[in-house]
Amino acid sequence: MAHRIFGGLLCAALLLSDPAAGAGRCAAWPAWESFKHFYISADGRVVDASTAQAVTVSEGQAYALLFALAADDRPGFERIWRWTRNNLSAGDAEHVLPAWRWGRAGEGTWGVLDHNSAADADLWLAYALAEAGRLWHSGPYSEQGRITAALVLRDEVALIPGLGATLLPGPRGFVQQQTWRLNASYLPLQVLRRLQSSGDAPLWMAISESAQRVIVGSAPHGYAADWILYHENRGFTADTATEGAGSYNAIRVYLWAGMLADDDPQAPRLLRQLAPLAESAARGGVPESVNTETLTTSGHAPVGFLAALLPLWVRLKLAEPIQAARQRLAAEALRDDQHYYSDVLSLFGLGWLEGRLRFDRAGQLHPQWTTACTEH
Repeated sequence: MAHRIFGGLLCAALLLSDPAAGAGRCAAWPAWESFKHFYISADGRVVDASTAQAVTVSEGQAYALLFALAADDRPGFERIWRWTRNNLSAGDAEHVLPAWRWGRAGEGTWGVLDHNSAADADLWLAYALAEAGRLWHSGPYSEQGRITAALVLRDEVALIPGLGATLLPGPRGFVQQQTWRLNASYLPLQVLRRLQSSGDAPLWMAISESAQRVIVGSAPHGYAADWILYHENRGFTADTATEGAGSYNAIRVYLWAGMLADDDPQAPRLLRQLAPLAESAARGGVPESVNTETLTTSGHAPVGFLAALLPLWVRLKLAEPIQAARQRLAAEALRDDQHYYSDVLSLFGLGWLEGRLRFDRAGQLHPQWTTACTEH
């Protein structure tokens, strides 16, 4: 029943934003095909060509795996996973989490640029593999998803006094003198819910509970920060390096929260917590950066930021910004100018709006190709 209600909410949002938007919703995913054309090499590497080193980040590989699964593109999924395993995990994904950054290392030399792993990428990687195993009935993908989730627990989780088992952004560089540097955008609750069924459920449940506290702690005034510090004695404080700014990392906090299932127990709380930014952006435009202490804003956000806010705007029943965002996305997203991160956000936000990326209360993915069109 909740699945059908959620599908009805999406249809209502589509009709509010564009009377013709519901047409062809059960067809192939053109945006995914465009993304592959612009960003993914023939061997499965997601390339950010805007960087001098033509870098690939593990986050991009993980997101691409999720999009391929949502599009029922198994050959694309297999190429992306093969490249990730062979190049970011040195062919040993059973024991090594992927390096987070790969690219041009020198004259004619390509390889890993930073061996540290990135926990947000690793979570989505474990999730995409586990869900590929479930949806495509693939034992090897299911097993690799379980293995990757176990490696995250081994390398990227700390027991923080007063906070409990908590996901660190990576294995190295985020703990100093009883102070932990955390990132709320690395904590999609739907992914953590799903990993509770992959083994080590009590520990994943504890991580989910601390994640909820980190998300709320990062946005005390309703505006999420890119980075936040947690002190054993003082709790959450603004990150000194970024001075409490909320920008390219934080925009994902609103995206993940907006995409939670309707009946997720944390959805109402997070909607209330994060509504101030969504409502402000609906009235005055989406800024590139917000000082989460003074609430002053600066810059004009790329179009992907609008896509990231679509789910929250739907939940807040704000039809006008949805309409404006769709028009701008149609004009600017996935074009020849290639803005990798903005286009990733666009695939997430529009994919959710179109019913292609949907998560249930347990965190399982319900892509459009697994359900009858009449249910939507």
